Amino acid sequence: MLFLLRDKLFPLLVFLQSVICGCSKDKGRGSFDNVNQSYEVKQVGRMRKGEVVESSGFELANDEGDLWTHGDGGNTARLYKVTPQGDLLSTLDLAPLMNNDWEDLAQDDEKRLYIGDFGNNQNKRRNLAIYRLSGPDLRQIDTTHFLYPDQHDFPPKKSKRNFDCEAFFYRQDSLYLFTKNRGEGHWVKQYVLPAKPGRYTARLVDSVQINTWITAADISPDGHTVALLGYGHVYLIGLEPGRKLFDGAKSCLPIPESGQAEALVFVNNHDFLISNEKGRIYRATYKP
Repeated sequence: MLFLLRDKLFPLLVFLQSVICGCSKDKGRGSFDNVNQSYEVKQVGRMRKGEVVESSGFELANDEGDLWTHGDGGNTARLYKVTPQGDLLSTLDLAPLMNNDWEDLAQDDEKRLYIGDFGNNQNKRRNLAIYRLSGPDLRQIDTTHFLYPDQHDFPPKKSKRNFDCEAFFYRQDSLYLFTKNRGEGHWVKQYVLPAKPGRYTARLVDSVQINTWITAADISPDGHTVALLGYGHVYLIGLEPGRKLFDGAKSCLPIPESGQAEALVFVNNHDFLISNEKGRIYRATYKP
C-alpha cells in the first residue's frame, strides 16, 4: 500500500516542484531563474532493466560518447558500459568490492574513474568511501575513506539528518560532494575532499536551500558550469573564480517528464544526459 501511495503522489510532487522551480531565495544570494525556453529535453534511449538495474550514476567512457553507469545500493559491484541510447556494450565486475550504496560517478583529468559509495539514507554509516579506478582496464583500485566534520551522532535526530549524499564531481585535484537533506530546512551542503586515497575529514565549504533532493552532480568540461540534478529539475550554477559556488549565477531547468532521475553527465559545455530509475535516458540540448 505504501508503494502504491508513493507512486500516486510522486507525479503530483514533481508537478508542484515544477511550479515553484524547486528553490527559494537564500539570504540575498539570489534565486534560480527558470531557463525552460533555453533547452530542449527529449528521451534518446533506454537501458533494459534486465541488463542495468536502477542506473544511479553516469560518466563518459570514451570519446565516442559511450557511458559508464552502475546500479544503486544493494546491487552487484559492477560497472556497465552503455551507448547513449542505452544499449549494453560490456560489464566490468569489480568484486570483491561491495556495493554498499553506490550513488554517483566522477572522472579526473587522467581519466581515472571515481565511484561514490556514500549513500546514507539512515545517516548512520561510518564506512563512507570513494573508490578510484585506474589503469588500462580500471582494475587498479584505491580507496578514500571520509567522515563529515559536523556529524557527531550516528544517526542524528531526524531533524538533523543531512549526511546522505548521492552527488559529486571532480575538479582540480578535489572531489566536491552535495548532500541529500533528509532533515529540516531544504539545505544542500557542499563538502570537499582531496582526490587521493587516504582517510580524511571532509571540509564543509558552502550550502544553499533547494526544495528537492539532489541525486547527481557534474561540472562542464570547461569548468564554468555545475549541474545538480533533483527530482523534476536540474539546477545550473555558474562557477566564478574566487567566490563560493552558490554565489554564482543560478538557473533552474524543469524536467517533470524525467520522473525519479538519478544520474547526470555533461556531454559538452552546455548539453547533458540524464537517466531515471526506470532506465530512460534523456538529453537536454541547449538552444542558443
